[in-house]
Amino acid sequence: MKTWLNGLVSTLLLGACALAHATGYALPDLDGRPQSLDQYRGKWLIVNYWATWCGTCRKELPDLVSLHEKHRDGDIVVVGINFEDIGRQELKDFVATQDIPYPVLRSKPVRSTPLGPVPALPTTYIVNPAGKVVAGEIGLVTQQNLEDYIASQRGK
Repeated sequence: MKTWLNGLVSTLLLGACALAHATGYALPDLDGRPQSLDQYRGKWLIVNYWATWCGTCRKELPDLVSLHEKHRDGDIVVVGINFEDIGRQELKDFVATQDIPYPVLRSKPVRSTPLGPVPALPTTYIVNPAGKVVAGEIGLVTQQNLEDYIASQRGK
């Protein structure tokens, strides 16, 4: 039953990806300034929806940090979208304590985003350099999974 349900959720997420684009999607950063995902056009963009209370989100942080650090001058960018109702200073303190070097934006939880649905946390979307959402994953992601997927899609 659980495998079937995971397959159904993944199918729904991938179906939403087929129509989704990052174009025009903007959220406030930790200082309250709007930041558009358009600024990352031309790069592979990993968008990770997460929350401070989410254990799985915390577990995948080292992989996302490592991915960001490895590719910071290359063509892969990680952006975290905090998906909870939390004070800005509390979130800033969490980001500083966890040494998260990539951009973190803020969003109140909503059922659907311009990238697709966020049915559970963490949810991660991969946006290609043209700004099209090409993949999504509910649950834990690893640096290796993300790099392998992007490598398989380069040049397509």
